[in-house]
Amino acid sequence: MIISRQNEKVKKIRSLKEKKFRAENNEYVAYGYKLVLEAISLKLPIVCIAGTGEMLERIGLKEMLPGENNGYGFEVIAVSEEVFSSMTEEVSPQGVLAVIKKPSNELCPPTGDCILLDGISDPGNLGTIIRTAAAADIKELYLADCADAFNPKTVRSAMGGLFRVKVCECDKKTAVSLINKPIIVADMDGENVFTYTKQGDFCLAVGNEANGISDYVKNSAKIKVAVPMSNGIESLNAGVSAGIIMYALKNRKK
Repeated sequence: MIISRQNEKVKKIRSLKEKKFRAENNEYVAYGYKLVLEAISLKLPIVCIAGTGEMLERIGLKEMLPGENNGYGFEVIAVSEEVFSSMTEEVSPQGVLAVIKKPSNELCPPTGDCILLDGISDPGNLGTIIRTAAAADIKELYLADCADAFNPKTVRSAMGGLFRVKVCECDKKTAVSLINKPIIVADMDGENVFTYTKQGDFCLAVGNEANGISDYVKNSAKIKVAVPMSNGIESLNAGVSAGIIMYALKNRKK
């Protein structure tokens, strides 16, 4: 069991909190019992799983001894609770994490319905949208000038959704040129989404939390849609709005 915060393996995992080191190592971290189990069951490219002895035992993993091949296909590292706490920013850490190789998602046109996120800056909102897209069976997302999809907060908010969708990070011009579906912009001045019927596949574009959709993406769109609101409410959280519109478009598509 590792009991030092200065252990090289511990320091490397800790460094993955930062985007710079996630990019350098092409790896990210998923924290928590449920996400680790999902990563194992989906056979994701896990580099290692680190956790307290209690949590590793609960998952059914045995610490790998030096020079040992455990048959899992990834390293298992047991650490003390103090060391584990140093590897996470979670308020109530569950005592287990998985380091996973980032997918090499090639930039290419979507094969079905897709999402274009234009400047989503909050990792929590981004994770919520990814999770909702996966639940709505929208499997391709283009992220233009957004928060990092592999930020620990995004991964946590996505609750396994990130494991089930293809996320492509690019600039908005590249995204618009690749997307071969009619772009529908979420905009407060748009048509009521519940009365709009979409013909065929679509791309839903959702803009920045404070500034909305960029002019470039808006000018590339075929139509604007909005969620009708009552009681003087002027706007909704970007993640909430995106979720409502996704399901509305899915249910009204011919």
